[in-house]
Amino acid sequence: MISAATHIARLVRAAYVFAREGVFGVVDPGLVPPPGQLALRLARLIERPGAKAGPRLSRALTRLGPAYLKLGQFLATRPDVVGVAMARDLESLQDRLPPFSQGEAEAVIAASLERPLAQAFVSLGPPVAAASIAQVHRGEVERNGVRQPVAVKVLRPNVASRFRRDLSDFFFVARNAEAHSAEARRLRLIEVINTMSRSVAMEMDLRLEAAALSEMAENTRDDPDFRVPVVDWDRTTHNVLTMEWIDGIALNDHARLAAAQVDLPDLGRKVIQSFLRHALRDGFFHADMHPGNLFLDDSGRLVAVDFGIMGRLGLKERRFLAEILLGFITRDYRRVAEVHFEAGYVPGHHSVENFAQAIRAIGEPIHNRTAEEISMAKLLTLLLEVTGLFDMQTRPELILLQKTMVVVEGVARGFDPKLDIWKVADPVVREWIERNLGPLGRIEGAMSGAGELGRVMTGVPAIASRAVAVIEHMEKMTREGLTLSPETIAALGRAEGRKSRWRTVALWIIAATFIGILIAIRQL
Repeated sequence: MISAATHIARLVRAAYVFAREGVFGVVDPGLVPPPGQLALRLARLIERPGAKAGPRLSRALTRLGPAYLKLGQFLATRPDVVGVAMARDLESLQDRLPPFSQGEAEAVIAASLERPLAQAFVSLGPPVAAASIAQVHRGEVERNGVRQPVAVKVLRPNVASRFRRDLSDFFFVARNAEAHSAEARRLRLIEVINTMSRSVAMEMDLRLEAAALSEMAENTRDDPDFRVPVVDWDRTTHNVLTMEWIDGIALNDHARLAAAQVDLPDLGRKVIQSFLRHALRDGFFHADMHPGNLFLDDSGRLVAVDFGIMGRLGLKERRFLAEILLGFITRDYRRVAEVHFEAGYVPGHHSVENFAQAIRAIGEPIHNRTAEEISMAKLLTLLLEVTGLFDMQTRPELILLQKTMVVVEGVARGFDPKLDIWKVADPVVREWIERNLGPLGRIEGAMSGAGELGRVMTGVPAIASRAVAVIEHMEKMTREGLTLSPETIAALGRAEGRKSRWRTVALWIIAATFIGILIAIRQL
């Protein structure tokens, strides 16, 4: 196990980089206790000349390497942890690093595909984009005598070990923060790093990104305005992802969009409605929909790339999202409050009426403004701030949803500053509510519940049989004592007596649990 001294030494190096890049210069000393103020003054002494210019934190995170770069990007999705202002600063953090060599990339591909590069690809060009975890090359494959362009994504060599090392430092900080700070415990910093760790682990297995592509392709196969690249599974492994090359216009290429005479307001509508449809209908959405990851193909459909960060919403979260959006549209603040309580997001000891009053304070100003001034993303941000006053615990899936909506809304308004977000969202939200919460949805829900109950009841005889066997065994133990095999006796003899007593207690607890299950079954 890595010692605390090792963690501290690496964190001191990170602090030095932050100081050199002037990060501590933006901290208000009045918000820091006296010992911290002294540390801030010392940090300013080693600040390099010119550090005050440009995005200081972004520079420092980029210098510290891939894991810190990812941490910055991840924290940009968590304004509840770092604050709204810092989250906005981190939004501009670009996941761009110098590419690794062509030779290294070709070696990774050949080793991963277990065949010479020439057998897998007709050609493989230099990298066209490089990020913290992987880089992308344009290649060609031959199918039925025809050459077809493909995008080949390759993991950086040794990136996994680098991430493991730095993530262990992040966990060290989070554990110590939660041990000494109630605010850190409320923000669930360990869970924040856990979530980031799981996200990075999935990003570093390109088969999982391919699976996300495949799942979204199935979900959107009938969508008129959206599609995703086709995966080449024969050339996809843990370290390599091969997919269709997209020749469309990137949504950040405004010159080409203008030259192609694209209907920009309609493009904004497609972006908003596609995202909401995926979040509500499918419960599975692209969580990194910045303009560089979106293209417009020749048929006028949006094409998304880079599926390393995906968001999921269960039925409860989708209902929550749909009902609060509809509640704000119709000014039914009482219903918005009730949905929070029904979802279990706000503890029951709070007053629904008081919470509805707080919701009204957010909603009413909206209805005094024109449609283009109303930000759905800002609304959700304010909503999450208000719920903090009512002891609502952090919900990572909702934070990721809110942050993605900020990006999506920004993209859409970039094409049409007067876009009426609510008018565009209304048909998607109403369609989902009518389909899932209307009469048809209630009938399907009842049928689904009946089927679930049937499956549970089918298993009751087996549960009862096992419970009866446990009771009979317990009765035998009571009459004759506990009978053990010679091997078990020898093993117990080598074990410590204290552990033996706790194992016996655990056995009785398990038995009592089965007895309780049997009693509950008999009372059905």
